[in-house]
Parts: sequence; structure tokens; C-alpha cells
Amino acid sequence: MAKIFKITINGIAIEVTPGTTILEAAKQVGIIVPTLCYHKDLCVAGNCRVCVVEVVGQKRLSAACATPCEDGMEIMTNSLKVRNSRKHIIELLLSEHNADCTSCYKNGNCELQELASEYKIMTQDFIRLVPFKNYTIDMFSPSIIKDDSKCVRCQRCVRTCAELQGVNALTVAHKGDRMKITTFFEKAMNDVVCTNCGQCVNHCPTGALVEKNYIEEVWEAIADPQKHVVVQTAPAVRVGLGEELGFDPGARVTGKMVASLKRLGFDSVLDTDFTADLTIIEEGTELLTRLRKVLVDHDPDVKLPMATSCSPGWIKYIEHMFPEYLDHLSSCKSPQQMFGALVKTYYAKARNLDPERIVSVSIMPCTAKKFEANRPEMHDSGYRDVDYVLTTRELAIMIKQAGIDFMKLEDMHFDRLMGESTGAGVIFGATGGVMEAALRTAYELVTGRDVPFENLNITPVRGMEGVREASIKIEKPLKEWAFLDGVELKCAVAHGLVNAKKVMDALKSGQADYHFIEFMACPGGCLGGGGQPIPTNPEIRKKRAEAIYAEDAGMPIRKSHLNPEIIKIYNDFLGKPLGEKSHQLLHTKYVARDRF
Repeated sequence: MAKIFKITINGIAIEVTPGTTILEAAKQVGIIVPTLCYHKDLCVAGNCRVCVVEVVGQKRLSAACATPCEDGMEIMTNSLKVRNSRKHIIELLLSEHNADCTSCYKNGNCELQELASEYKIMTQDFIRLVPFKNYTIDMFSPSIIKDDSKCVRCQRCVRTCAELQGVNALTVAHKGDRMKITTFFEKAMNDVVCTNCGQCVNHCPTGALVEKNYIEEVWEAIADPQKHVVVQTAPAVRVGLGEELGFDPGARVTGKMVASLKRLGFDSVLDTDFTADLTIIEEGTELLTRLRKVLVDHDPDVKLPMATSCSPGWIKYIEHMFPEYLDHLSSCKSPQQMFGALVKTYYAKARNLDPERIVSVSIMPCTAKKFEANRPEMHDSGYRDVDYVLTTRELAIMIKQAGIDFMKLEDMHFDRLMGESTGAGVIFGATGGVMEAALRTAYELVTGRDVPFENLNITPVRGMEGVREASIKIEKPLKEWAFLDGVELKCAVAHGLVNAKKVMDALKSGQADYHFIEFMACPGGCLGGGGQPIPTNPEIRKKRAEAIYAEDAGMPIRKSHLNPEIIKIYNDFLGKPLGEKSHQLLHTKYVARDRF
């Protein structure tokens, strides 16, 4: 029988299992203990001391997030000593914090601001130290702004970069009143091994780390009558946007999202899922071509396993950390960049528009997409393929600025021509989704039959485990693919860069044997991206994933190669997968980068 501890919290008797923290025990009886440095995704640190409580018989207050319960404990979370201590801690944090709340990007969604409001910090008993601090603002990255004057040194960003991503772009330097969160040799974020994933932004409780926003540039483009502004929306946005606008986590708001974009004044509202389907055709064909060259032609220059290339955070990570494996990447651009290239070529031609007049905007769950759009490789249309990238949060801001009552909007549909998609394109938003979508198409192209899973749901690649494996045995293929008869196609899925490193280290040491690997930089995949609504935690990611798969299940077409618009674009413009036009517009190469 499991051991049980009996404790009391504010006089309420409760039973807990060993290892339960005071913070967790308090939640069980509906008592809210404020926190700042604590986050469900991260290890316990106990840095900020905002969560202090009083344990009867102990001289010092204890951090609720870091103190495990003991049998017989009497805990008080609301004594005068506790309230005064918390109030002084918040005041001390504010004394070193640039509290220009009304002009701060995080105004209204700042945990420090919320604490100050709850504890009614209206007077300042401590000296304001902000004028004496040599604070700096790093705005050199196209993705992330780092403002030291807003930092409370909770170290959530440091733990995020180390524990979730294994990148360690951020660290703690100096001690005492000189302590700060910084980078290698205090270089700009753009000059260190930062993948721009934005997980630090998602986990920062204040405005110390935020995305670089392009809201005003997009408003100006919409207002310019000489510009034709096209917007694309990523699959994960439709299951996250509602959280910023009154809906519960996991709400599917596709139709309302489209309606709001049309009200904002975009000339054409299209879907990144269309080029997600296109990615599957190109990437699936590339995988099958590589398998033929390796298994039949024994070409030593063709590399397996092939790794997906649609996550820009993962791409920058491999460029820095495993550049010797760049040839293993699929040459396919991400759906965002495929879309951008086609908007200023295929779309421009079909609509009889001058590409110079077109402004291409994308709504993404990801801050790394801002860096990706800024890459010199992404000008194959003859112009910058994607002009501006907005996060899910930025779109929500625009909707609020426009005075749109999002919850009352009637659902609308994407515009035609690059606006039609399938369930396979939708599931790109969840970890394992690219793999599942690719297998649905590749297996049918090879065998003429559906994948051997019920209702096309390839469940082994679904879930939130850090690394997942799956294999599909190919039996009785079509004549063209006879060489694959009996081949067991081995696949892996990894999300979060710390898990990507595990897979890459296994490949490097020869301990892993795969044909195809999906990598996503962010926990949970795009639905947990650095541009998604805050907070993002395991429970919320799970609800968003359920919404993604529900969206897929309700789509009339669930395989990319059956999308009528995909068939049309090959017939009218691209010719064939991996053809000359496709190579020019939809494929690219990446570059090795230094690790220091």
C-alpha cells in the first residue's frame, strides 16, 4: 500500500503522496499560491521566492514550488508574515524593473504586472534602481527582442533553452546586483547559436523576451491601394488563435479566423495547408527517389535517412550543431516559403498581377519563421518570397485593434486558388503530422492501397513522447516500385531540440537505423510554437493536438495527392514533382554555421 502523508493547509486537512510539493498540495484544495519562476514545462528552481509559505515550527519561510510535503506538516499560505514577505519581494523586483507597462508589448499578459495588481503595489518603499542600471535592448534578430530592463532574473528562459531545447543560447552571468541573463560573450541574439524557436519568449513571464513584431508594417501595406496583400495561415494557428480572443484552449476557429482576416482588409485569404499538401508531394517523391538510388543504384552520394525540413528552428539547429548531416535534409522548402514563392509566380500570373505589387504575409505559430523569411536563400521568385511574418499573438492584436468581436463572427471559407487543403495538410501542426501525412501519400503511391491503419490514423507517430518510432512493411507494391517489396520503412519522430539531439547522436554513433525522420523544434510541434498564445503548457498542447486531429477527421479529403488544387498546379504550372520548375521554386539548400 502506498504511503500517505497527512498535512494541513490553512487548517484544511489533506492527504498527499510523498514527493508532492506544497504548491501542488495547495492546488488540490483550491488554494492559489502565486508563482513567477515556476513553470510546468521546467525543473523546479525556487529562484523568485514569490511562492513563499509558512510551515509551523520552521523559522524561515519556504518556497512552495520547491518544498516537498512531510507527514504532519502545518502550512499557512496567507499569514501576515507570508503576505508581507510576498509584497516586499514583488516590490524589490519592481525596483529593478522598467515598469513602462502601458507601452510594453506584454501589457495585459505579464505575470509580474498581474502580481503587482493582485498585491496592490501602489507605493514604492525601495529605491528605484532602473536609472542606475546599464540596461540594453537587443533588437538585431529578425525574430526576438531581448530587453534587459524588463528582466526579473527568474531564469525561466535559461532553463527553457537548456532543458527543452538543449541549445543553451542564454545563460546567467555575474552575481549579486550585477547578475544578468546574457549570451555567449554577451553577443547579440542574432550572433550566437540561437535557433529563433521562441520558446524563451513563450516562457518569459515579463516583456524581457518578446517577438519582433511587424504589425504596423502590415497595416501600412493593407492601407496602400497600390499593394495587393495576400495572407496565408499555418495549420496550428486555427487551434491556438481562439485562446487570445475568448475561447478555451483547443477551440477550432478556422472559419472565424478567415472571416477576421477578410475584415482586416487582406485582398486574398489563403491557406498554408495548401503548400503543406504540396510539400508532401515533393517530399514524398524525394524520399522514394532516394530509396531507389540507395537500394537499387547504390549511389553513395545519396543520403539516408532523409530528415524533414519544414521546421526553421530545427534547420538552424542542424546548421550549427550537425552541419555534416545537411545532405540528409529534404531539399524541400517549408510550406510557408513554398507558398511565398508561388504567390509571386503562379498566383501573380493567374490573377494577372505585377509581383512587385504583391505583399506576402504569413500568420505562423513560430518566431523562427521570421528568421526563415529573412534568409537570402528565400528569393527564388525573383523577389522576397514572404515579406512579413506575424505570430498567432500578433494576429490577435490586429483583430483587437480593428474592434472585431471575434466570438460573434460568422464562419467564412478561404479564397480559392491556393486556399484548398486536406486533412493531411492540417496535421502538419502537430508533432508527427508531417510523417503521418507523408506516409498516407507515399504508401498509396507505392502500393495503390491505403496505409494499413484504421481510418488513415497512423497512431504510432502520434503522441507527446519526445522520440517516437514507427515502421510500415511494404507488401505487393506496384510494378514500378517492385524493389521495395518486403522493405520495412523505418521512421522516427522527434519534437523539442533536446530530443532532436538524442536522435542525431544516435545516428552519429550508429545506434539508430531509419529511412525517414521528422524533426520539430518546439515541444508538441507547431501547436506549441514560440508564437502561440501564452501560456502554453503540457495540458494546453494536448488540447490543441486533439483539435488538430479532429479538424483532420472532419475534412472531406485527407490525402495530399487527392487535393484538386494540387493536381491543378502541377497540370498548369509546375509540371511534375521534382521537375525543373519545382526545383527552382520549391527546393533549396542550407549552410553550415559555426558553433561559437
